Amino acid sequence: MAIVTPLKTAAEQALSQQFANVKAELPGTLPVRKLREDAFAGFEAKGLPHRRLESWRYTDLRGLLREAKPLATAASVTPAITARLAALPFDGVRLVLVDGAFRPELSTLEGLPDGVSVQPLTEALVSTREDLARILSGPSIADSDTGLMLNTALMRDGVFVEITEGTELAAPIAIVSLVSGEEETAIFHRSVVLAAKGVKATIVEVSESAGPKASQINGAIVFETGDESDVQHLRLVTRQVPETVQVQSLLATVGAHAKFESFALVCKAATLRQQYFVKYAGEHSEIGLRGVNLLGGAEHSDVTLVMDHAVPHGVSRELFKNIIGGEATGVFQGKVIVRPHAQKTDGGMKSNTLLLNDGASMFNKPELEIFADDVVCGHGATVAQMDGEQLFYLMARGLPQPQAEALVLQAFAGEAVEFVADEDLRAFVMAEIRAWLSQREASSVVSTV
Repeated sequence: MAIVTPLKTAAEQALSQQFANVKAELPGTLPVRKLREDAFAGFEAKGLPHRRLESWRYTDLRGLLREAKPLATAASVTPAITARLAALPFDGVRLVLVDGAFRPELSTLEGLPDGVSVQPLTEALVSTREDLARILSGPSIADSDTGLMLNTALMRDGVFVEITEGTELAAPIAIVSLVSGEEETAIFHRSVVLAAKGVKATIVEVSESAGPKASQINGAIVFETGDESDVQHLRLVTRQVPETVQVQSLLATVGAHAKFESFALVCKAATLRQQYFVKYAGEHSEIGLRGVNLLGGAEHSDVTLVMDHAVPHGVSRELFKNIIGGEATGVFQGKVIVRPHAQKTDGGMKSNTLLLNDGASMFNKPELEIFADDVVCGHGATVAQMDGEQLFYLMARGLPQPQAEALVLQAFAGEAVEFVADEDLRAFVMAEIRAWLSQREASSVVSTV
């Protein structure tokens, strides 16, 4: 019998060499080291994700990563980083990563709210807690993802946040991940949020570049939320260098009688793969995954999610709005799994897209895997152009076409934004959307002159 050995790309060979060079110095106890070794063995067996893998068919990471950038090292705090931090509006707790490394001097650690503890992931990885490897792994539905395997093997830092039982936070906790952009580097970071029973909290993630050089970013955040908790998550992926390639993963395990909501705003994100792996660990819980993708130029945004209804009486909602122009590409792949004993499941999944010109494209692939018979589940996907009658109505009342289009698009995106519970954060998201639409409106006016 012939033995077939798959050829490795230059990037895959470089990643193997990088892991061999740094694995001894990466932080972690023996269980964490085993977790890293097992993850990288899985990655080596499969290689970088490519179009022949069903879940990666629209985002060929093997083709995108022609070379593996050098692993990021400690970066200096540039004036651009300082300026960007000053411009962010988030008050309260701010936890700052620069090139994936936690920077306490840039973070607000004094006066943490009662019930909240924060430590760098590097410290958590060498702690003696017995459940650390399990927490880092997240739900088992994520085990086979090769992009996440690479993050598990090479994660160097991040933040580890614990919120004790019954804590209700008045202000959001912001995890700000900035790329220095001084050199082209590869960044691997992972953060963890543990919210105990009855916690009410909002976590904001910000991912931006402060410099001109492109990077390869592989980030992940892990949530474990207890029974009767209410955790809101907002992710902002913006202001990236055009050549940047990033994979952002969210892993969540949600307790009983709980609520977990995640919203993502994507604009100027270059090439982005967002993936969600979410599992119900208790009955009578509600989970919502929503987002707005604003794409132009040659940008590419892939939203791929797996919602695992492992117990009865779960309610899930997924809604993603996509506005795509230029030669940009959007992808939505959603899978809802209803396990055999997960009766009384209520699931709804939607992807709605407006294409602004002929060069834009959108791929939708919603799936339902239902193994129970007493459920209500459905999905829908639409791809269309702007409604000519709506535009005519607005223009007939004196609005120029660019302004009329901006109003229609703002209303379209707003249907998803309204689910952001925090009023200030909702206003901030809408301001970012209006700013993107204003830039598009200005370019439309210039192009018609």
